[in-house]
Amino acid sequence: MSRNRCPSSERRPAGRGSEPTRRRVLFGAGVAATAALAGCLGEADDGQADDPADPIDLSDGQECDVCGMVITELYGPAGQIFYADGEPEGRDGPARFDSVAELLAYREEREARGWEERAVFVTDYSSVEYDLVEGDEALHATTHAEADDFADATDCQFVVDSEVKGAMGDDHFPFSDPADAEAFADEHGGEVLEWAELSAADAGRD
Repeated sequence: MSRNRCPSSERRPAGRGSEPTRRRVLFGAGVAATAALAGCLGEADDGQADDPADPIDLSDGQECDVCGMVITELYGPAGQIFYADGEPEGRDGPARFDSVAELLAYREEREARGWEERAVFVTDYSSVEYDLVEGDEALHATTHAEADDFADATDCQFVVDSEVKGAMGDDHFPFSDPADAEAFADEHGGEVLEWAELSAADAGRD
């Protein structure tokens, strides 16, 4: 039986010719594996940091991370902050608050620690049906803390120094509709500030 063989002039020497080929294969496999691993790690890291944050429901007995009181048992706007690399001690999820005033105080403290902020959400009084309640020598706004009641703080305007009080007394009432903020201030006094102005003004009070 005859076998087809390469002409002697085209044959590669045994050993030396096959070894580089094997090295190239192993090297190529190593590069591919390294690239795949780097890609997986990159996707995991980037995905966690880049995933958009969504507000959560705070109406089921959750407590404020500053004062420890149950959020829905008090008056005024609630809030929550998501961080990229830190969470409140002992649990997952955003930091949560029963007032915008306490949210700002917590935010400033964590900023000083170097925590990276992902998103801030506050009760949007333009999207909820709120009531004003006469209390002891003060007027209070009802609280609303379901997930759909929150809006991105950067999209809101805030009425500060009005006669209407929140959980801890003086508070900042958020509205996603600027006309609603102006109407609230016209009726109950106070000043309308953007989120960036509110943050700077609050920091300056310390």
